[in-house]
Order: sequence, then C-alpha cells, then structure tokens
Amino acid sequence: MVHDAVAVSAPGKVLLAGGYLVLDKAYTGLVFGLDARIHVVVRDIPTRNGVTLNEIVVNSPQFLGAVWEYGYRLTERHGGIKVTPLRVDADLNLNRNAFVETALGYALNYIATVSSPVIAPASVTILADNDYYSNPTDHANGSATSPRFHNFGVPIAKAHKTGLGSSAALVTAFTAALLTYYLPKSTLDLTTDSGARKLHNLAQAAHCAAQGKVGSGFDVASAVYGSCLYRRFSPSILSNHVEPGQANYASQLRDIVDETGETGKWDTEIRKDAVKVPKGLRLVMCDVSCGSQTPGMVKQVLAWRKEKPEEADTMWTELQQANEGLAAELKALAEFEETSPGYDGLKQCFTRIREGIRSMSEASGVPIEPPSQTELIDACEAVPGVIGGVVPGAGGYDAISLLIEDKDETVSALRKLLAGWKFRGESGGGVGGGRVSMLGVREEMVGVKAEDAESYRQWLT
Repeated sequence: MVHDAVAVSAPGKVLLAGGYLVLDKAYTGLVFGLDARIHVVVRDIPTRNGVTLNEIVVNSPQFLGAVWEYGYRLTERHGGIKVTPLRVDADLNLNRNAFVETALGYALNYIATVSSPVIAPASVTILADNDYYSNPTDHANGSATSPRFHNFGVPIAKAHKTGLGSSAALVTAFTAALLTYYLPKSTLDLTTDSGARKLHNLAQAAHCAAQGKVGSGFDVASAVYGSCLYRRFSPSILSNHVEPGQANYASQLRDIVDETGETGKWDTEIRKDAVKVPKGLRLVMCDVSCGSQTPGMVKQVLAWRKEKPEEADTMWTELQQANEGLAAELKALAEFEETSPGYDGLKQCFTRIREGIRSMSEASGVPIEPPSQTELIDACEAVPGVIGGVVPGAGGYDAISLLIEDKDETVSALRKLLAGWKFRGESGGGVGGGRVSMLGVREEMVGVKAEDAESYRQWLT
C-alpha cells in the first residue's frame, strides 16, 4: 500500500512561570509554545514486486550518523507490535535513540489496535529549526543568510541544546506524523478536539516511557496545544500499565489513549483561553552557554520541600498567586481596548515572581535564580522596552526569558547588551563563564500542525 507523504510540526516551549510548582497537581504552570519547531516527514519506501519489507527508517540529516532502522512484528498474547532496532551496517555498533524508538513502538501499537491497516514500510525524516541547538555561526543571532535547517556537523549526542523542549516536540511531531500517515481521518483527525486529546495522551505516554519516569508533562502539552495554563495529570495514569511486549500491553495502551477502561478520563487541565499576549509585546529567549543539571536540582528542591513542608508550602502558595497574577495581567492587557496600555502591573508581576524564586533558591540551597542570572536579568530589565524577565523552568544557568516591547530598537539594544556581556558564572560552584545570545524565537500560540510535505523535499534523502 502506497501512502501520500505527510509532514507535521510541533513547537518548542518555555515554562515562563510555575517551575517546580508544576510537578504538583495543586499548582499550575504558565507555559508558552515557541515558534522553533521540530518537523517530521513520513513517506513511502518503494519496494520491488514480490519483496516484503517490514522496516521503518528514521533519519535526522542535520547530524552525523543520525540514522536509525527498525524492524517490527506482531507478538504473542496480545503483546502488541515489537519494534527492533537494526544495524545500518553489520560492522557498526547498534545505534540507539530512546525517544525515536519508544515513540515508534507506542505509535505503531496504538495504530494496530484502533484500525486494521497494513503497516507498510516507511521513511521518516526529522528536522529541527536551528534555535534548538547552539552553534558557533551567527544563525542564533537571527542572520538572514542562515539556512532553514542548519547542518550542525556533529553527532546528535554532542550537539549543545538550548533548552527549548526538543524531546517533547520530537515525540509529539513524530507521533502525530505516524498517526496521520497510517490512520484515515475518519479514525483519527488531529484537527479535532478528540484527535488532539488522543495525540496528547499517546505522546505523554511515549515521552514518559522514553525518559524513564512520569514527568509533569507540560512540555508535551505545549507541543500539542501551544501556549496554555497547565495542571499536570496524576502519575498513576501511566505508572500502572504493563510494559511493552507483555500480555495485553497494546489493549491497555489503547484504553489509556482513548480514556476508556479502568483508567478513565485524564485529570489534566489544559487551558488555552487563559493565555494571551498583548499586542505590541513579544517573548524572547536568551541562551546562556553554561548549563545546569536539571534532574539534580529538582531532586534537591523536592527534598527541601519534604524536609520543611510548611516553609515550602507557604513559598509555593505565594509563587502560585504571583504566577496567576502574571497570566491574568497578560490576558487583561490583551483584551484592553486602549492603544497604549501601561505595563507597570506586568512589571510588578515579574518582580514578585523573581522575589519568590530567589526566596526558594535561598531556602532550598538550589541555584534557581543564581546571582549571575540576577545580574543579567537586572541589566536586561534596565533596557528601555524590556518589561521583565525570569530564569524559566527549573532555573539555573541555561537561559533567561524576557517579555519585551515588539520594537526594533528594543531588540537592537538587547542584542548590543548581550554581545558585550561577560557572564561570570559562580565561584566554587563549578560553573564557568559563558556566552549569552538572543535566540531567534518568540511565543507561539499554535501547537502541532500539518505542513506541506513538498516544502521539505530538498532535505529528504
């Protein structure tokens, strides 16, 4: 069976407010989609008459050696479809990519349980917008001469990520592309509320399995839906189902995705109507090439919260109120009829959030907004047209996010400041100085979407 080629993209993310809090269902996170996208193209692998090929080939041509080949077969006892990684060359070591491999297995198993399609061989190409990775060239500074998809010239494991949520965007776009390619619209249509919900559930399940834990899921939610106010789902939804290949795995996965059976409805809350950006403002991201160990930071914050629950709950409640205040102020300004609203209220929201984050940093001993980031954000906020900034997500040294007036002079002044900025790191903390650069991204309200497969032709091998 020959299918028409399909292409799907999903956005990156920034957790502007709600870092750490989003791990607890009692709190929410204000997450913005970013217009840097992961693109996935699926097309047919032609075979000669009489030749049967159960193989899916995945490649990411922007990186060295980024080719993964998989065989697949139906297992016994309703264990679903087993995906087996293959060697591209018998003399090479087996090349593994946990996110691609897991997402492929979950998608094929769901597809096989809701329809009876022939899962034909396919070629899958993954392309990442340039801002997902740091590069010594000037593409990160918005050069008009940069290619649409930069060739990074290194293995994917050695590429420096900028923290925009590449794994969640990859799993979401990859899953959506396979569903679109193999299933008729009458079975699953991603443009409908029901189709988007099922994609969300399947991508959450695959992403959690690939990273080895049940995360909060805000990154997958924003990849599916774009900017939103997010409240996490109960971990038990995903932590209790059987492992791939075990009896009844495929049917359990279908029940989880379709919200039937014992699992029932997902208790996540995703509110797109609660997030708006006022006209004349935009979000910008600045990459700080130092880096933080996010899992270790999260573990330390949670340990502090367990040890001092009253202190932590007081701080988290105050931060939640500040975060909600920011979302409400943004929405109110977006709906304001006057042409020149004032931004004092927004500035106060950022000040309050940063004060709460620094208090949590000090109490937990975790550098969520370390002094060097405080210095950088303070300098940025002094630039005319900059409303406010935060160290987003789990914090640390990876990046800062700023809300600014969408004016050329504001962007130019920021670029000038960052070009000469000497990020000093922290003495005794093992974090050295690094370069700071503004990425060419801004907020994105739209989540996963279909693309024109023909527009990627020159990057397909």
